This record gives sequence, C-alpha cells and structure tokens, in this order.
Amino acid sequence: MSGGLRDLRRRRRRRPMSDINVTPLVDVMLVLLIIFMVTAPMMTSGVNVDLPKTDAAPVNTDTKPITVSIRSDGSLYLGDNPVSPDALVDQLRAAAQNDREHRIFVRGDSHIDYGRVMQVMGQITAGGFTHVALLAQQPPGGGH
Repeated sequence: MSGGLRDLRRRRRRRPMSDINVTPLVDVMLVLLIIFMVTAPMMTSGVNVDLPKTDAAPVNTDTKPITVSIRSDGSLYLGDNPVSPDALVDQLRAAAQNDREHRIFVRGDSHIDYGRVMQVMGQITAGGFTHVALLAQQPPGGGH
C-alpha cells in the first residue's frame, strides 16, 4: 500500500502546471517602462553643447518697433509724423539711434500700389536696416 501512495505523489509532481506565471513578465515590463521613461526625455532634448561664456550685454528685445506708414495718397509717416521720402532713412537712423538691427514695421494702405510698398522697403534696407517687416490687419474672428 505504501507503494501505491508513492506512485500517486509522483504522478502529481510530474503533471504540467496549467497556470501561467505572469510575475516575471510583469517585472520585466515594469523595468522596461522605467528605462523608457528615463531615456525618452534625453532623446528629445537634442545635442548637448557646452556654450561659451561672454561678458556681452544681452540683446534688448523689449525695444518698441518703429512704424513706417504709407497712406493711400503715397505720403509717408514715421510713427505719427509725416516724413519726406528723401529724409526717411535719416530720420529712421535718428529714431533707432543708429541701431541697424532695430525692428521696423512697414504698414501700407490696402489701396496703394504694391510696388510703392516694395520701393519704401527697399529704401529702408538700402539704408542698412536688416529687420524690416510688413504689417497686415487681421480679419475679424481670427481668420476663420
């Protein structure tokens, strides 16, 4: 009889387990998740560069731009003051305090010839100014 019990125990030990042990799978997945969470921000940050240090003053981006307006009759205005085309560059230099990188906005009436606007912009850039931009009025409702 004792031999019969031993045979029964051996049969139970040799049976394959029908349950899948998922604990190692979960452990591996958690480790991979942590690795990806740590490395993902490093991949999107770009190339690390050790920038040189300087004693130069920071660029002042808070300066108010100078506005040049062209009315429908072709007259020029520097801010709110009328200006002749010949004196435009000289008055821009005075208003910008000889800063060639000062921002200058050109506003042209919607009924003026496009060539006239380009002529004024060309005159300003020929005077040495590098940051010249056109202004347009946004449509009501945000352009939709």
